[in-house]
Amino acid sequence: MNLSDFYNGNEFEMYTYLGAHRTHDHHVTFRTYAPNAKHVSLIGSFSDWTEIPMHPIANGQFYEASVPAAEGDLYKYRIYTNDYDFIDHCDPYAAWAEVRPATASRIFTSSYTFHDDEWFNLIDDSEHEPMNIYEVNLGSWHLKEDDEWYSYEELAGMLVKYCKENHYNYLELMPITEFPNDASWGYQPTGYFAPTSRYGTPDQLRYLIDACHQASIGVILDFVPVHFAIDGFALNNYDGTPLYNYPNDAVGKSEWGTCNFQHSRGDVCSFLNSSGYYWLKEFHFDGLRLDAVSNLIFWQGDSNRGVNNNTVNFIKNFNGGLKRRLPHALLFAEDSSSYPGVTKKLEEGGLGFDYKWDLGWMNDTLDYFKKTSDERKENYHKLTFSMYYFYNEHYLLPLSHDEVVHGKKTIIDKMYGEYEDKFKNARAFYMYMFAHPGKKLNFMGNEIAQFREWDEKREQDWDLLKYPIHDAFNHYFKDLSKLYLEHPSLSAHDYDLSGFEWIDCHQEDKAVYVFERRCEDERTIFFFNFSSEEQTYTYTNSQGEHFIPLLDSNAKIYGGENEAENEFDVNHTKTFTLDPLSAKAYLIK
Repeated sequence: MNLSDFYNGNEFEMYTYLGAHRTHDHHVTFRTYAPNAKHVSLIGSFSDWTEIPMHPIANGQFYEASVPAAEGDLYKYRIYTNDYDFIDHCDPYAAWAEVRPATASRIFTSSYTFHDDEWFNLIDDSEHEPMNIYEVNLGSWHLKEDDEWYSYEELAGMLVKYCKENHYNYLELMPITEFPNDASWGYQPTGYFAPTSRYGTPDQLRYLIDACHQASIGVILDFVPVHFAIDGFALNNYDGTPLYNYPNDAVGKSEWGTCNFQHSRGDVCSFLNSSGYYWLKEFHFDGLRLDAVSNLIFWQGDSNRGVNNNTVNFIKNFNGGLKRRLPHALLFAEDSSSYPGVTKKLEEGGLGFDYKWDLGWMNDTLDYFKKTSDERKENYHKLTFSMYYFYNEHYLLPLSHDEVVHGKKTIIDKMYGEYEDKFKNARAFYMYMFAHPGKKLNFMGNEIAQFREWDEKREQDWDLLKYPIHDAFNHYFKDLSKLYLEHPSLSAHDYDLSGFEWIDCHQEDKAVYVFERRCEDERTIFFFNFSSEEQTYTYTNSQGEHFIPLLDSNAKIYGGENEAENEFDVNHTKTFTLDPLSAKAYLIK
């Protein structure tokens, strides 16, 4: 351990020193950082929960004890704030924990050997590759018949098979850093180095990630660097003082009632640096999606209160340190602000993220599809606006869990119209999403057109697939995802002006849009009619072109009305008939 790096916020491997570590003589050495404690004791199942004094080490702000202990034994640190008063805390650097509602840490030493060298050897520049992300809450994707959770290991085979069948090439896990309250969905962590024990052991999680990699599926972890759970057994007032959080509630408490990390402290930054590196290095996650980045950039997430320079410095150091150690790591910003340079490189003055969630695109697009046909004509340029700013950042198009909860309705239910028109709208909407520049993310349930809002206590409504209209929609979603993965024009130049061109974005009276996607070896063209009336559109070109139909959102096989279309030539002009609420994709030769 380098104390200087730790206190300056430049340490990324504190987990190798702090926490519980097995030694060669079958003992376990426990170390914790509690600079303001009066004294600290270790308690655990190996001592019948009687106190074992821990000794100050290093500069006196760290405590250590070494005792005989077995794998799986439970333990806590008893931290005294004076000679008499104490609080029992779980270990901030614990590798595992009891299943909630119990709160003790658990000794764990990994014995897992990864078999994913080929995956990491083949990793290329993701900027020029398709990225179709499936966002999953592990506790409510599928449940056993008795509503019990599946283990990480059991989920591995199920998720790999499902992702391959549905043509997702990335899996994003909602937070699985240990957390006490199911209803927080993992966004109020208590264990930044412990995968939640709800679904099994840390090595079972390693197995899940390894299985994904062997099937050419990347895995992203939703990471929470802004705030942590208020529970007294965890980080809150860990050594009797606000060690990790601010002492002032005006900035110390978040809008969610949690404790904000005090990023002005180097030891706190080293804690978060080490956590981020731990998940990437020790579990082989491919990337981190950082939650609530606007709350890092601005004080309490409010731009009117100004930029929090301490947290901005933390972001830069965090991203830069991870990239230096693991250049292949992917870093995603869930940022609702207009702060510039989020995905610019650090040396160019940016924050160093690879991708930023385009929440503006998400809000504008969903708002458009909630509107009637006539209202869409009046709001036509809600769908063209994204391309005015798109090249400012490396954007990802998200339809995440946040859009299908709390009375917002699910994606299918947001679509305007009666039951069948909602499906027509949704099919056309999703082709617009997959054709639009930017990487893609969809939350579980979107692909089966689930009408019920997501509930962390219930599994997805898989019975919907018994109904022909949902089964046909899922078939369409699979084919659309496959089209996206197989056609390089849809991803190779997402962030280059050469990759996209409006053919026509001035058909306000018809709610018709036409654009082209390109790369060196391929051109694809898309026609959209988002009105509830049939429209005609005359396409012109300067030379003859051969059109190969790729996908029709109104095809019979997807619950629509059209038969399969044959290839055809366009010699300078052709008038297309566009069905109401429909989209078509063609390959141009």
